[in-house]
Amino acid sequence: MTKRIGVMTSGGDCPGLNATIRAIVYKAVGTYGWEVLGIKKGTTGLLRSPLDTIQLTPSLCNTAIMRTGGTFLGSTNKDNPFYFPTENGGVKDRSKDFIKNYHDLGLDALIAIGGDGSMKILKRLCDLGGLNLVTIPKTIDNDVAGTENAIGHLTAVEVATEALDRLQPTAASHQRAMILEVMGRDAGHIALAAGVAGGADVILIPEIRYSLDKVCSRIKTLAMDGSNFALIVVAEGVKKEDGQPLTVTDPKSGRLRYGGIGHYLSEKISLSTGAETRVTVLGHVQRGGEPCAEDRILASKFGVSAVDLIAKGQFNHMVALKGQDIIAVPIQIATASQKLVDSESTMMQIARGLGICFGD
Repeated sequence: MTKRIGVMTSGGDCPGLNATIRAIVYKAVGTYGWEVLGIKKGTTGLLRSPLDTIQLTPSLCNTAIMRTGGTFLGSTNKDNPFYFPTENGGVKDRSKDFIKNYHDLGLDALIAIGGDGSMKILKRLCDLGGLNLVTIPKTIDNDVAGTENAIGHLTAVEVATEALDRLQPTAASHQRAMILEVMGRDAGHIALAAGVAGGADVILIPEIRYSLDKVCSRIKTLAMDGSNFALIVVAEGVKKEDGQPLTVTDPKSGRLRYGGIGHYLSEKISLSTGAETRVTVLGHVQRGGEPCAEDRILASKFGVSAVDLIAKGQFNHMVALKGQDIIAVPIQIATASQKLVDSESTMMQIARGLGICFGD
C-alpha cells in the first residue's frame, strides 16, 4: 500500500529548510513511491478549514529550491494547538482537531522540521493521538540536544563571520572597538564559533557570567600592545553585568524579547576605556538568505534519513548528526534539555588558547 506522509516546518525559519523538504520528497517518492503532502504554516495548516496542504513532487521541489532561504511551506511559532488563539483574544484547546485532521488526510506519518519547542508540542500531540512522528532538528542557535549540528546553524555562523571580516578593516581604519551582536537567546554557539573564525578579541555568551572590568582591561591591553582596534562578539541573550536581562516589548503582541545588549556594552566600554565604539546588530540577517554548502549537505542527510526511519517504522525519533554519521535519537531525549556551550569543550579551549577574553 502506498504510504502518504506529511511534512511541516515549525517555529522560526532558517536557511536549509527548503533543501530538507526537497530531500524528503526525492527519497519518499523516488525510492519508496510514497505520496508527500506539504502542510503549510506549521501546525496551523492542520487547523484551518479547508486544510492548508499542497502535494509535493520532485518537479515542484527541484534543485532550484534547495538554494533558497526560508521555507516555501511557511511556518509559525505562535499557533500552539493546545492554546490556539481565538478571535475574542482567548485561547482554545484544538489538539483533537489536529489529530482528527491528520487522520482525515490519510497520513501514515508526519515529518516535522523544528526546534526543541516545536518538537515538544508535536510529540505531545502525537502521543495523545497515537500519530507517527519523526523530527528533524533546525535552529540557528544549535541548542537542540542530541545532535552536533542543526539545520541553519552553519549558515548563521558563516554570516556572522563575514560580518566580522567586514568590520575589522573599518575598525582599524578609525581606531574603534566594534561590537557585533548576534543571535543566541540561551546558547552562545553562534557567538563562539563566529568569534573564533572571525578573530574576535572578546566573546560574551549567556553561559558565562562576565565582568565589565575584565572586558575593558582586555581592550586596554590590546591598545598597549599596539592594536588600534578591537572586535567584540556578544550573543543577544547575554544579560547586563548585574544579571538582569535586557528586553524590549513587541508593540503588536506585547511579548518580551531580548534586545539591546550590544548598545549597553558600547556605552559601558566607551566610558571605561575612552575607546570609540560602534554596534552592529545582525538580527534576522542570520536567519535569511541562501544556505551554505554545509547546511545543504546536512539538510540532504537529514531529509533522506527521516524518510528511512518511517520506512523502518522507527517513530518518535529525531535524526541527528554524530561525527559524520546520521543517528536516531528519541525525541524525549532531544527535548529534555537545551544544548548549551560547555565551558570545557574543545571549542572553548581553542578560544582561550587564542587569547580570547570571555570576561570571566
